[in-house]
Amino acid sequence: MTQTSTRELQALASTHASPPAPLPAQPAHVIGSEAEALQAARTFAYSIAAGARQRDRDRILPWQEVEQFSHSGLWGITIPREYGGAGVSTGTLTQAISLIAAADGNFGHIPQNHYYALEVLRVGGSPAQKSFFYDRVLRGERLGNALAEIGHRDFKRRTQLLREPGGWHVQGSKFYCTGALFAHWIPTLVSAQEAQGERMYLVFIPRNAPGVTITDDWDGFGQRVTGSGSVQFERVRVEPEWVVPFTSSFEQPTTIGPFAQIIHAALDAGIGHGALQASLPFIREHARPWVDAGVASAAQDPLLLQQLGNVHVRLRAADALLARAALAVDAAQRSPTQDSVAAASVAVAQAKALSTSASLLAGSKLFELAGTASTLAGQGLDRFWRNARTHTLHDPVRWKYHAVGNYVLNGIRPPRHGAL
Repeated sequence: MTQTSTRELQALASTHASPPAPLPAQPAHVIGSEAEALQAARTFAYSIAAGARQRDRDRILPWQEVEQFSHSGLWGITIPREYGGAGVSTGTLTQAISLIAAADGNFGHIPQNHYYALEVLRVGGSPAQKSFFYDRVLRGERLGNALAEIGHRDFKRRTQLLREPGGWHVQGSKFYCTGALFAHWIPTLVSAQEAQGERMYLVFIPRNAPGVTITDDWDGFGQRVTGSGSVQFERVRVEPEWVVPFTSSFEQPTTIGPFAQIIHAALDAGIGHGALQASLPFIREHARPWVDAGVASAAQDPLLLQQLGNVHVRLRAADALLARAALAVDAAQRSPTQDSVAAASVAVAQAKALSTSASLLAGSKLFELAGTASTLAGQGLDRFWRNARTHTLHDPVRWKYHAVGNYVLNGIRPPRHGAL
């Protein structure tokens, strides 16, 4: 397995900081229905599955696959029908994400923040902003993200929106910027000091704007090719039309938080399903039964079957909670109230808690049941556990249990933010 150092990755920044790939010569396909969206996801998942192991092993960034995803029209499936999109349900979106993540857990993460940014736009954007960005996405443009920062709790050190007489600028740096490498626009969370105090905004910044530097320096042991590096903004000029309210979107009940979290949960469940599916042929063809089982093949080992059944049940239970939570998110989108949004957040927290444990269980049991040969580097089976372990750290699942318990016992609604 090849190893790439952080220094070597940073040396690649000059090649990755070039302007975004031009739009396709032909506009992206526009998906028109829920059924078409799911079929497109199945087709895409099938097409990328074969190369997932090599891309992860050799850290090959999926540029071709990203373009293929653009042509498929999947980037635009959540855009409301009145703006020309399919306006798919949350259940359809989570099924699509899970299908793709099962085929390639790395790729499944890339569009997560794209859909998240579109939800922030849907909730807080003006009609003109929605028309502009929805149209760009339907034509094939991609949204990345620059949300997280490392250790910057002091306002003066955070990425800031500077409203100056000569124009508006963004200054600061971000990390964990999944998808930014492949994006045409980088929705960036910024702070602004105003009369009522600090306010947050999401600024849609062109990837090739002067002052934007994207560095492919993510060297985590999982999610290796998600484009999750760092982004630096050096007095990047932005237009007011690119700035969407963020703080105000959480001062009222909205689905931004549960919508973001249910995509993460779907991704975890998908990785778990991928691990289970990878384990089945290996057990049938390579694993050996334990001597005391008294059977001819591992596929007949009664204790192995019990353990495998447990993994399957937990993954299917996670799927069921995801489907239930998706209905709650849809209901809250149609009628966002304190109660409906709280119910959606709790339902998503339940799904996230189970999808986390089920995904990690599937990745771990793969080795326990398949045997020592499954750990050989050439098999590449470790990617399922590594990807699950890395991605499930995104938001601490212990706080999902806390939110559920506090709601059930004390009737306390979960806080409104992007992680619940």
